[in-house]
Amino acid sequence: MVQVREDRPVLEDGSFDAPLWVKRIAVQADLPGTQFSLLDDACATAQSLEHHKGDHLTGWGADYTTFSAALEMAEILAELQLDEETLAAAILYRTVRENKITLDAVRSRFGEKIAGLIDGVRKMAVISSLSNKSGENAFGQNAIEHADNVRKMLVAVVDDVRIALIKLAERTSAIRAVKNASLEKRQRIAREVSDIYAPLAHRLGIGHIKWELEDLAFRYLQPYDYKYIAKLLDERRLDRQTYIDSVLQILTQSLEAEGIVIDDISGRAKHIYSIWRKMRRKGISFSEVYDIRAVRILVNSEQDCYRVLGVVHSLWHNIPNEFDDYIANPKENGYRSLHTAVKGPSNRVLEVQIRTQSMHEEAEFGVCAHWRYKNSDKAGSSSGYEQKIAWLREVLEWHDEIGGASLDGNLPIGFDQDRIYVFTPDGHVVDLPEKATPVDFAFRIHSDIGIHCKGAKVNGRIMPLNRALKNADQVEILTSNREVPSRDWLNPALGYITTSRSRSRLQAWFREQDREQNVEHGRASLDREFLRLAIEDLDYERLAQKLNLQTLDDLYAAVGIGDLTVERVINAAQRLFGSSNTPEVTTPLIGRAQHEDKTNTSDVYIDGVGNLLSYIAQCCKPIPGEGISGYITQGRGVSIHRQDCSNILQHTDDEPHRIIKVDWAEKPEQVYAVTVIVEAFDRHGLLRDITTILDKERVNVSAMQTESDKNRNTVNMSIHIDVASFTALSRLLAKLSQMPNVTSVRRRDKS
Repeated sequence: MVQVREDRPVLEDGSFDAPLWVKRIAVQADLPGTQFSLLDDACATAQSLEHHKGDHLTGWGADYTTFSAALEMAEILAELQLDEETLAAAILYRTVRENKITLDAVRSRFGEKIAGLIDGVRKMAVISSLSNKSGENAFGQNAIEHADNVRKMLVAVVDDVRIALIKLAERTSAIRAVKNASLEKRQRIAREVSDIYAPLAHRLGIGHIKWELEDLAFRYLQPYDYKYIAKLLDERRLDRQTYIDSVLQILTQSLEAEGIVIDDISGRAKHIYSIWRKMRRKGISFSEVYDIRAVRILVNSEQDCYRVLGVVHSLWHNIPNEFDDYIANPKENGYRSLHTAVKGPSNRVLEVQIRTQSMHEEAEFGVCAHWRYKNSDKAGSSSGYEQKIAWLREVLEWHDEIGGASLDGNLPIGFDQDRIYVFTPDGHVVDLPEKATPVDFAFRIHSDIGIHCKGAKVNGRIMPLNRALKNADQVEILTSNREVPSRDWLNPALGYITTSRSRSRLQAWFREQDREQNVEHGRASLDREFLRLAIEDLDYERLAQKLNLQTLDDLYAAVGIGDLTVERVINAAQRLFGSSNTPEVTTPLIGRAQHEDKTNTSDVYIDGVGNLLSYIAQCCKPIPGEGISGYITQGRGVSIHRQDCSNILQHTDDEPHRIIKVDWAEKPEQVYAVTVIVEAFDRHGLLRDITTILDKERVNVSAMQTESDKNRNTVNMSIHIDVASFTALSRLLAKLSQMPNVTSVRRRDKS
């Protein structure tokens, strides 16, 4: 049963006085009076939907309703002094999750930001529900590794720190309410909180939420141990806190008497789960846990740290072998502080930590943060995950420093995620490199699944095998015992596999096949590619020797197995026969483009000016990386301005026809003119799809002709392009050939 606070505004019929509650919670969150209306509206919406569509959440007890859960979530977040959008999203979240209102309706009434927050929390909820289906072991993972991957997945999908905070508030409210639920529900939620959300709160540095989640989860997962520790404490938490308060008063008076300036002094009573964990980890008895009661003192200098230590030891006897000087001898991660244990008032053991403010900030937010030196998560985590955790903590620290101002505008993530985390149909979490595909996923599960893969469902829908997976995707591999791998999977240009693990296992399978079969497949692959590239009359024997292979069959077999890619063979052919000075060929394999390099008087290169003279405008002097626009002058070429330059803005208003889109570019390289022939059955959007691929491959199109046959519903395209190499051309042709309705893609004969 949710413990409704006595000071919460309640009417005579037992319902909540929403307007009065909004005022109180807004004051607690330190919101300006002008922002009350948004909370009023959200609160009224949630309350009205509850009255019309049923009050109680199934399986939670009679007093746990959608609206009471919303109030409790908002109260938890108000203690963190979050903005009105976060509080409104928390109030509305349960109504959306319980299908009492659609996300589109929230977006229409409350705006995109609040709807986005709710949608983000819903994604985290889906991950949690799927992860709860997982067993103890899968793919070599134990339960701890699985929980670690789920935490990483949750962080990966969060692009707004407020989403994580709302979800933590929701889980805190849920585990508070689970007391009257079934045993299965209590243990399921407690396990989820213990494995995922308490460690996440710990990493984000939200200590009071972390402690509550740990204690409540421990209570339901280990009820006998919980009661045992509680009994040994022989005093209630409130009594322990009263003891700490008396210690703080004694220390404050003694330190002031010595003329020591105190930055901050605080104390805590160690929570039950932490005591139990320390006893288990160190194999000690309850009487040997010396930090059940602890005090932390912050001062201005290292010298004052030692002065405080002297005062503490003069007040109470220190316990032998329980003093650590991490200032003179910092931990490996840089953590610095003085730790001592003493027999305090009434002969009770007390731990005292002494440090400067800078040491404290380093411990809480720096490289030696509390969550890192406690090692609450598995070591060796990916750098992207660590960067994102650090970013989330920095945002929280900034928010605290400015006194609860809005987090909006400080939320975008600038870090690349180097791992992705996806689900199997059974809820197991599989970690893969960024841009991994369903084929990579299949080989990650088992080699046989990869070998016999014939298709994949991603989030319940059939998807191409070379589609890049995203965080939190649920992937199901479709297999057939008669299915064998395609050698196209080994073509890097087609993007079927991205991991060395998948490639090596695929190559091992092909290597086990009959040599003649590999030779046949290798010959077919090379003949098809050389025909598509319009390369004829090559000395294949010499090409094999160039690749350190003894015979032509060795070349074909290496390609068939996958030890040698078609792309590498093409590169070798271009180096060996690609020059007009080479006697083996009468014309080069690929002709040099006739147009001149871009003219540019500056030290940088600009895309979008063609052969026009360009120069950097002196009024704003843009530098590479800044947004830029071009202005066509009269007789002096194109001047390059910053997009926010007052002159370019003036020209945009007065002479928009002279403004052109430009961008920074690398130094231009030599390019080659090629004509590509595309044959296809006509369909809507074909030209758009082809130009999209050309754009993604950064290919310059100089001309394009299209001929359609209405009777046969076919289309032939002749596309004149500039490419940097045969490798780029081969990659482009391979991608075009994979498009729906395309029947043939080839380079036009040189003749």
